[in-house]
Amino acid sequence: MVDTREKVAYFQAITGVEDSDLCTEILAAHGWDLELAIASFTGSDSSSPPGPPNLPTTTTGTHHNDAIGTSRSQSAAAQSESISLVAAAPNLAWKLIMLPISIISGSLGLVSGAVNLGFWAAGGVLSFALGVLGVGSSRVGGGGGGNNGGAENPVSGVAAEARAFVEEFEREFGGRTVRPHFVQEGFMDALQRSARVFKLMFVYLHSPDHPDTQAFCEGTLCNEVVANFVNENFVAWGGSIRSSEGFKMSNSLKASRFPFCAVVMPATNQRIALLCQIEGPRSPEDMLPALQRVIEESAPVLVSARLEAEERRNNLRLREEQDAAYRAALEADQARERRELEERERLEREALEAARRQKEEEEARERAAREEAEREAALARRREEKALSLGPEPEKGPDITRVLIRFPAGERKERRFLNTATVQSLYDFVDSQDCLNCESYALVSNFPRTVYGSEKLSLTLKEAGLHPQASLFVELNP
Repeated sequence: MVDTREKVAYFQAITGVEDSDLCTEILAAHGWDLELAIASFTGSDSSSPPGPPNLPTTTTGTHHNDAIGTSRSQSAAAQSESISLVAAAPNLAWKLIMLPISIISGSLGLVSGAVNLGFWAAGGVLSFALGVLGVGSSRVGGGGGGNNGGAENPVSGVAAEARAFVEEFEREFGGRTVRPHFVQEGFMDALQRSARVFKLMFVYLHSPDHPDTQAFCEGTLCNEVVANFVNENFVAWGGSIRSSEGFKMSNSLKASRFPFCAVVMPATNQRIALLCQIEGPRSPEDMLPALQRVIEESAPVLVSARLEAEERRNNLRLREEQDAAYRAALEADQARERRELEERERLEREALEAARRQKEEEEARERAAREEAEREAALARRREEKALSLGPEPEKGPDITRVLIRFPAGERKERRFLNTATVQSLYDFVDSQDCLNCESYALVSNFPRTVYGSEKLSLTLKEAGLHPQASLFVELNP
């Protein structure tokens, strides 16, 4: 459900009224019925009181269409108010025409929004179209042939019809120096093209069998001034009424005389605005002023639409640039945060690693100190035990052997032993001293060199040849 702001915007887009307050008053006077307000604003009902002349919607022939869907039962007060407001509106007033469902089914809608102004043809025309064109079957387009059992692509079908018309037109009138450049695509695609380039759409419905067609195409459509004006100011689309889409558009535009030309522009979803229709044979002198007048009257709407589209593009580009700058700044912030996080994590890992190494070193030092203390304690106990095993030093006498022992660090220790003591007692004496921290050593004499190793530990000092005195030194084992 569109809200009031959207209804005002649709009303402005259709009527060309720029004053939003005025549009609001018109819609409010019609109970916010968008269809009723537009029909009242653009209608030309003969029962209405006389209003300002209807300049913009130009009908050059004898056939003139009222705006489709105009409400006949609107209140007199609302009708008089809407007519009084027309004088303040722009000269450009549109007739809104509902396009056939089969024409718009192959293309997207031109402008969002909905103004329910009725279907494109009466029941009799629709029945005829169903019978002749096969619209009721699974095919769209075609000329009433049998069902081939498959659905035809509507876009490719109408494009093929457009190409066929252009090729036929060029074969008939290609010898002319200048001719309208009809687009080789379907009506809806051509209408979308005109909206994209902000031009009106020139529609020519070709009736090959009409007696005035040949002269009109040669003398008016292919007139150099008219053709150049059409090519410069319009998107030109043509269709033969023998083709499916040309026949449907002739019914939609209610063409009663041929040759038939019209100027349209996209209005709302499934609808076009009929700005001008020219029916019957016309000379270039009649054709050109009508086209010039509709261009002049629609110029403000086209310029406004172009400016609005440019503003939308600029706003979109600005938003994209802002979004890109925001994304770049966000990515830079995220990258900086990642670097900071990685740096913090690295520092934390290094701190944890340093703490771990420090703890391990402290534990290793404590363990080494503990082991050293245990070793020192063990050595102290061993020295004490060795000293106790030696007993007291004997006094001098003939059975006493005096032994001098030199240590690696230069210390000298001397002691008296009984000659019956074993060589082991000499090792016990060395172990009891605080001069050697090595447990693997040997006692050696120089002249002659004799090593008193483990095989001589049980010999007495006398048996070992150390009585009555001996000089030994401590030799560390490798």
